[in-house]
Amino acid sequence: MWLFAMFDLPIETKEMRRDYARFRKYLLSQGFSMLQLSVYARHCPSEESGEGIRRRIGESVPPHGQVRLLLVTDRQFGKMEVYFGKSRRPTEEPPPQLMLF
Repeated sequence: MWLFAMFDLPIETKEMRRDYARFRKYLLSQGFSMLQLSVYARHCPSEESGEGIRRRIGESVPPHGQVRLLLVTDRQFGKMEVYFGKSRRPTEEPPPQLMLF
């Protein structure tokens, strides 16, 4: 599963800029990587872990602006088309999962 965090936060005042930076740093501390300027993604080993992460992020959303969280399967994520300029690039690979015996 992949969890996307997409946000549009105002930066009109010093406090709003601080909230923006704090939220962005929180996403990074939770294992998210930046895909685009306000689009971050993180691989989750299961839907249950994705729901837990989504709940924690929901609790840390700044008071102003808009945040959207989207959970998609590995298969759906793999169907995404990625372009840098006119050249197409492959999507990110999910990290390998540890197998315990």
